[in-house]
Amino acid sequence: MLVLNRTQAIDPDFIALVIELDQELAITDGEDHAFYDQFNKLDNIHHVVVAYLFGAPVGCGAIKKFDDERVEIKRMFVRPDRRGMGIAGNLLADLEIWAKELGYKSCILETGKNQPEAIKLYQKSGYKQISNYGQYEGVENSFCFEKVIKT
Repeated sequence: MLVLNRTQAIDPDFIALVIELDQELAITDGEDHAFYDQFNKLDNIHHVVVAYLFGAPVGCGAIKKFDDERVEIKRMFVRPDRRGMGIAGNLLADLEIWAKELGYKSCILETGKNQPEAIKLYQKSGYKQISNYGQYEGVENSFCFEKVIKT
């Protein structure tokens, strides 16, 4: 049974999952990892969802205020042995609901071109590709997306 728990960035299960995520991204991002890593600190993340399957933490995601109308989806991860079970889609949906409850109008995110599964998830979930924003402007390996959650 999948349970989604809303928590904060100090949650030990979230921290453990982020360590696994960063280890995976160090391989996926290769030489670009240090550049991306600087934008993935947990200091300004206050809204976290951890997914539990039969009591074990298996995935996570977070939202971070980007501006008054948008939040940025951050730290999306599902353990490799639990992928393909719909966990990431459930996490993303709950983050969107939470963002809407907090009064935001849209969610934005960045993912890497070397993460085709993530790109498919976001497209399947209704995200549309946008111009690279902020620190990702001009970065060839980044794809940015947005989804309107409140009109």
